[in-house]
Amino acid sequence: MQIKENTNLKRKLIKRMPSWLKSKIPSGENYKIISKELRKRSLFTVCEEASCPNMAECWDKKTATMMILGDICTRGCRFCKVKTGHPGGIVNEGEIQAAVEMVKVMSLKYLVVTSVDRDDLADYGATHFANVVKAIKSDYPNVLVEVLVPDFCGDENSMNILGKSSPFVIAHNVETVRRLSTEVRDQRAGYQKSLDVLKFYKTNFHNIATKSSIMIGLGESMVEIEETLRDLKNVGVNIVTLGQYLTPTKKHLAVEKYYTPEEFTTLKKLAYRIGFDFVASGPMVRSSYRAYDYLEFLKER
Repeated sequence: MQIKENTNLKRKLIKRMPSWLKSKIPSGENYKIISKELRKRSLFTVCEEASCPNMAECWDKKTATMMILGDICTRGCRFCKVKTGHPGGIVNEGEIQAAVEMVKVMSLKYLVVTSVDRDDLADYGATHFANVVKAIKSDYPNVLVEVLVPDFCGDENSMNILGKSSPFVIAHNVETVRRLSTEVRDQRAGYQKSLDVLKFYKTNFHNIATKSSIMIGLGESMVEIEETLRDLKNVGVNIVTLGQYLTPTKKHLAVEKYYTPEEFTTLKKLAYRIGFDFVASGPMVRSSYRAYDYLEFLKER
């Protein structure tokens, strides 16, 4: 399927959402208690702010996602509603202790730490990431930390800083297939750049698992999805997630296709045949979905 001009994608009427994408509001006593405790301490998870449909499920498994480095991104990808601007080089060091506090309040076993892009910083935020990882490992050595990082502009010094903090998993999302990358992502990002970043981590920190995520529903073909999976495997990626792209607002790229649960199952089987260690694939799957399950996979090996 050929992608239309970006202006047409923006103007295109949003397709009616199928029944399998209609999720329940998070509920349960554990969810309510944790949410209340987080508010008392002015702590916020990405899970809540993104209204993730898997929130209660992940929290029950003592897994959560936290965003650091503020809420202003220096890039403007066409699938993301995070506000774009210039953060002015400001880094909130209090986020380090907030991450430690979140682990305590939620009794976490697994924390995913992610961020906006910070091209305004000399190290693109790598040192702050590393300090968060080291603080959690110091206070809670049994808690596993996954980092979902930007590309750090491909800067090897910055990537080394992050890698040397020894997170359990280093994730960086390729987001979409090669053909659509320039339409979907900010021009400072890049399909090949993302592959090179993932290859760098696997080459230089081979004992750390690497992970990437693909959004589908933007006009890609099944052949292109397979090509992307093979490209990720060729640079050593261990874990891959596939999920349905959903338009955050009418100003963003429209959904070209809603994949069925059966198609996601087909893609999951394909990814395992290609050789990934762990695959999460489904309409509601997001980058950090059931992140802790990778540990269960390792225990069974």
